[in-house]
This record gives sequence, C-alpha cells and structure tokens, in this order.
Amino acid sequence: MALGPSAIVTAPDPATAHALRTALSAVPADALTCPDAIRAVLPVAAVMGPAGLAYVTEDAWCPRPDGGGVQRLSAGPAAVTALLEAAGRTDAEESGLAEITSPAFAVCPQGAGPVSAGAVDAGAVGAGAVGAGAVGADEPVLTAAAGYRHWPRGTAHLCVLTAPDRRGEGLARRVASAAVAHALAAGLLPQWRARLPASRRVARALGFQEVGSQLSVRLADSPGTGVPGMPYGRLPYGRIPPMGPQE
Repeated sequence: MALGPSAIVTAPDPATAHALRTALSAVPADALTCPDAIRAVLPVAAVMGPAGLAYVTEDAWCPRPDGGGVQRLSAGPAAVTALLEAAGRTDAEESGLAEITSPAFAVCPQGAGPVSAGAVDAGAVGAGAVGAGAVGADEPVLTAAAGYRHWPRGTAHLCVLTAPDRRGEGLARRVASAAVAHALAAGLLPQWRARLPASRRVARALGFQEVGSQLSVRLADSPGTGVPGMPYGRLPYGRIPPMGPQE
C-alpha cells in the first residue's frame, strides 16, 4: 500500500516478510503498487489491482440529494442478498457490501414500498449479517445500496453496489452520499478504495481525493529464491479484499 511518498508491505509470516524485504529493497516506494515492478523482482502468479485509495473530510464532502428515495436499513434485509446475487459474484465481492458494519442505505425501484428488515435484529448489520432471511414475494429488489465497514483508527471503508441494469443513473452517488454522511456524523474518516474507473468517478464527484493505491498479488512457488507461494491478499493486505465500490 502506498500513500504519498511512503509505502508498506505486509506478509503472512516472518519468513515471507524477510524474503519480500530482500526482493523489494531496491524498488522505489512509489513503484510498490505497480504490477510490472513487482513482477520484475518476484515470481508473481496473479495480480489484483492496483486500486486507488481516496479519502474525504467534512469540509471537502460534496453531498448529493437523495431525492427522497434513499432508505436507511438498520438491519440486514434479505433484499440486500438479492442485490448481491443480481450483481454476480465478482461484482458483489469487489463491492464489499456483504461485510458492512454500518446501516445499509438503499434505493428501491420507483413505486416500491419500504424494505422490511427480514429476520435480523436491529443493529445486527455486519460481516455475515447482511442478507439474512429470505426475500418475500412482495419484497422489492434494491437497485443500489451502500454502507461502510468500520476499520481501525476511525476509518469508514465505503462499500457500494448498483444493480447491473441500473448503472450510469447516478444511484451510486445517492446511496454513497448517505453512507458518507452517516460516517462523518460518527466522527469517522470515509475511505474509498476502487479499481474501476466508474467507481473512482463516483468518489471524485462526492469530494474524495485520491492519495494512494493498493496492490494484491499471489506469488508462485519459486525454488531457490526463498519466496514461497502465497494466496491473494498477502501483499499488501492480510486477506482477499474487496477492491472497491461498484457504480
């Protein structure tokens, strides 16, 4: 992960950290999230990213009116599961929406009624909680939803997802704006991590400033180099991460 002139690389164990430190010692900090630079010194099997890292403060935030259509869902409605399924596994995982710890902020199709909370108790939204229960026959399918995961040091990691057939209508900006407002009111620093250009445009429209980037790689076994094979997420984060909100 690179932020300005500084960068940090993480690894799953001390032995791998030592091997990475040796292999990357000659790579400039601003090149540590460049796939070609990493491939030049390490046996890379696959790459995820890079993704831009952006942040917004209250004085720079550009809120978007919700038009009266954004609902705050204080429990994990089954409708969120339907949105995740409609988006497909790749987009759903990249959005990170299933892992939010905040309320979800959502838009339903025009004319649809309010979304029910399903079988989850109020305040239970979090990793593994979003999407509990089943979608009823009359339950509206969400067209967009956003929330955030509370990270250490007062960071709110934004997660946004729009139904594939409703992208490009500004829905991501509306729900994300509501999620950012909630994070700022809680005294948190909103963070937007995105790989896709469309998602990064949404962030800029809301006032986010891109200040860094992240890269995740999977290393191949390479006898004689001291670098063992590693799964995604070990450089630079400790697990497979969602790479950014989906417009």
